[in-house]
Amino acid sequence: MSLQQSLSRRVCVAPMMDWTDRHDRYFLRQISNCSLLYSEMVTTGAVIHGDRDKLLGYSEAEHPIAVQLGGGDPDELAQASEICSGYRYDEINLNVGCPSDRVQRGKIGACLMAEPGLVAECVARMQAATDLPVTVKCRTGIDDLDQYQHLQSFVETVAGKGCKTFIIHARKAWLNGLSPKQNREIPPLHYERVYQIKQDFPELEIIINGGITTHEQVAEHLRYTDGVMIGREAYQNPYFLAEVDSRYYNEHDPSVSRIAVVEKMLPYVSAHLQQGGRLHQVTRHMLGLFHAQPGGRLWRRHLSENAPKPEADITVLAAALEIMKHYA
Repeated sequence: MSLQQSLSRRVCVAPMMDWTDRHDRYFLRQISNCSLLYSEMVTTGAVIHGDRDKLLGYSEAEHPIAVQLGGGDPDELAQASEICSGYRYDEINLNVGCPSDRVQRGKIGACLMAEPGLVAECVARMQAATDLPVTVKCRTGIDDLDQYQHLQSFVETVAGKGCKTFIIHARKAWLNGLSPKQNREIPPLHYERVYQIKQDFPELEIIINGGITTHEQVAEHLRYTDGVMIGREAYQNPYFLAEVDSRYYNEHDPSVSRIAVVEKMLPYVSAHLQQGGRLHQVTRHMLGLFHAQPGGRLWRRHLSENAPKPEADITVLAAALEIMKHYA
């Protein structure tokens, strides 16, 4: 069985800049064993010319894990894909959805939806450079190219070069006038367009993304698509993932408790500090663990106020854990 066939994308955690770094992914992996985790977007230029170990390194515990590349030059994407292969990721994803000004200036991200032929060429070159599955994450459209036929044509063109998996954020992107944050909230969601893509291309794997915050929504989307990608909910309320393995992967192990998640993080955090890292680099991702739970505000306040201090050590996290044990 090929990796393309065996890698499950039934529930994924979205690539999110400044959020889904290696520390966050390790933390989320303590909550769910099965969810497919995505890296932050890393540009081809950074991969080719930058500190690769810093950009692409991760813990083996993070598998299954995909790396997301940002680029629009087929040669550079092929070179970056070959480099990423050496880091043994489970998938390489091409970003065709980010609407930020910085990304647009590099002619990458969502603006590529206006050039499906170029995206198809990029995918073909990436596939030739790696044995890993190459997938595409896109929007339903951009600016005035937002009718269903535009999305349909884009998918058809890119799939024609061998892309089997499309992750579709069910909103279009405005390339001018809206910030990336506004582009995640203001354009209306059109889930039905993603459902229609799956109907029109039943042979493709279609993953839906955008505004998904409950397991009821996940279950509904899985009636019409092959998988669901969770974004902000998985970061702001990470314990959302605690039910994923049992609900969607038939893993019947009982969900790990929030207290147990923190206890499992202590050795990781200690090792990070011993290597010269800062406590806040890890704990900033853990603030939402006790979201809507008794004592949750105390947990968040203790870490927010104390972890960023230069002298902060493991005792800060241990003290926060003791606070929460009183509410367990």
